[in-house]
Parts: sequence; C-alpha cells; structure tokens
Amino acid sequence: MSALFSPFMLRSVTFRNRIFVSPMCQYSSADGMPNEWHLVHLGARAVGGAGLVMVEATGVSPEGRISPGDTGLWSEAHADAFAPIVRFLHEHGAVAGIQLAHAGRKASTRAPWDGGHLIPAGDPQGWIPLAPSPIPFRAEDPPPHALTEDQLGMIEEQFVRGARLALRAGFRVIELHMAHGYLLNEFLSPLSNRRDDAWGGDREGRMRFPLRVTRAVRAAWPHELPLFVRISATDWAEGGWTLDDSVVFAARLREEGVDLIDCSSGGLVAHAKVEVGPGYQVPFARRIRAEARVATGAVGLITEPALAEEIVAGGSADAILLARAMLDDPHWPLHAAHALGVDVPWPRQYRRAKPTT
Repeated sequence: MSALFSPFMLRSVTFRNRIFVSPMCQYSSADGMPNEWHLVHLGARAVGGAGLVMVEATGVSPEGRISPGDTGLWSEAHADAFAPIVRFLHEHGAVAGIQLAHAGRKASTRAPWDGGHLIPAGDPQGWIPLAPSPIPFRAEDPPPHALTEDQLGMIEEQFVRGARLALRAGFRVIELHMAHGYLLNEFLSPLSNRRDDAWGGDREGRMRFPLRVTRAVRAAWPHELPLFVRISATDWAEGGWTLDDSVVFAARLREEGVDLIDCSSGGLVAHAKVEVGPGYQVPFARRIRAEARVATGAVGLITEPALAEEIVAGGSADAILLARAMLDDPHWPLHAAHALGVDVPWPRQYRRAKPTT
C-alpha cells in the first residue's frame, strides 16, 4: 500500500492522495481576474490526478499583489470568475484551494519575463509597497511605506474579506501566505521588522500580527473546512528567523485552528545563502510535525516518486507540494502511481494511454 496515494482527511475534507499542487504565480491576470489561462493551467493538474490544486498567491487587495498580473480576490466579481474554475477542479476529483496573500515590500514588481524589478515611482502600472518597517527588499529600491495601526486593521479586514469571497467561489481550502518575504513573513523576521510598538520587538511581538490575521480568518472560514499556512521555516540569513522560531510559531498557529503548515523557506532577503538539493526542505517539515504536533507539507525539489513516497511513508510530512515538477508534467501523479505500482483511475478520455505494464 502506498502512503503517497492513501487518502488524507482534514476536518470534513478528504484528499484523494497526498500530492498537492503548490501555488505558482502565472502573472497572467488583468485587474486580478482569473481567466482561460488559469482554467487550463489549474484544470490540467486536477485531470492529472493531484489531490489538492492550489491557486497562486492571490492578492487580498490591489496593492497586495506581487505584480499587476497577479490574481486577486477583493470583490464578488473576482469570486464569481473563480467559481467555474473551482467547479472544474472538483468535478475532476481534486480539492480546490487558494493562497491568500499580501506581497508587502515585494509588491508592485514587473513579471519575471520583464525583469521582475520594482516598478518605478510614477509608472501608472505600479503603486507604493507597504511593509512593517521602511526597509526595502533591495538596497537600491526606495523604502516601502511603514504601516500605521489603522492600515494594519484594514489589511486584517482584507484577509477576512478574501476568506469569505473564497467561500463564495466554492474553495474548500485556504492557505495564508506567510513565506518568501511577503507581508506576513516580513512581520515575523527581525531582518524586516524593526518596529518598536506592539507589532515588533521580540519574537512574541513580531508574531502578533500574523497570529491576529490567522485568528480573524479562522473565525470567518467555516469550522469544517481546513486552513493552511505557508511559512518560510528559515530566512537562511544571519540574525534572521530560524527553524527554532518556526517550531514555536507553528504550535501557536495550531492553537489558532490551523490544520497544516506548508514548510518552505527563504525569500525574505536578497543575500540569503540557500543550500539547495532534492528534498532540502523536508527536515523542516519533519521537525515541525514532530515538535509542534501539527500536520505538515513538504516542498522543494521533490521530483521523483520514490522520494515523495519516502517522505510520507517515513513520517516526515503528511503531504508533498509540487511546483516545477507539476509545470513540467501535469500528469505527474498518474505517472508516479505507475512508477510505484499503484493502480489509480485515469480520466476516461485518457484511459487509452494508461500504461498496462
């Protein structure tokens, strides 16, 4: 029996397997609206057999987007545009999830194929990024605007609104983005949060706003539906957030009703030194799972079915999240099942191509 292909239940939601599609920005929206590209991109991964298909980092406000091409969820029109995509994912056996995000100081940038740099002041496509403290991501960039107390309350409300709109669209999982140097991650790290009020200072103060947002979203999101949080388990930088901090934070998130911690890392500072290799972030998921007593997802250069099986079967994580591997092969789960000797149903339209040996 394959652990990777065993069902997984969180609250009232059952995932058909432990293979989840990571949120991957497509930079292909106008005014935050999902379109045909997103239907095909996301739908192909559901057809390909994934247990969960997660929509990219989706801005809870226009200024919360990484780029002008990001998806957004700040109006009923956005929710209604997502609804047919969500229906398609569910009709093809995947659970539909969405990552709610605010890009913070890494907002208002060009798409990667246009350089990925901060959009210059005065360009009508851009806006002034927001952050805990006026510290830019790159030294050559202008400082972001330091958030006021009133603005913090507004951002909390935007996340709550996003959760309610996600429910309207039919999503069954929300993931809060607290990783990769975006706003909620910026609050956590002493490298980006130099506040001297209640929202900064020691680790307790720096955790306060992300926990406040989590609490508010959990209250707005139905009890029977799971809530995930993606974290950067370490900044990979001296003086920054560490795995020890993440264990403490993950336990607090569990107390707030979070069901799974999606364990990524890095992205907060441009000078981080990341030690990359197959499964290089799995130890983060393993330790957080064991010590914070919460379900975890492992992510990061997991490309081979045998490694994915080992991660889940060995208790390092409850699920794996694939990004580049799923871009390369939307049918990765079906091919992994064959490689592991597991018989899973193929879409009837594709059954003539199913391997028989």
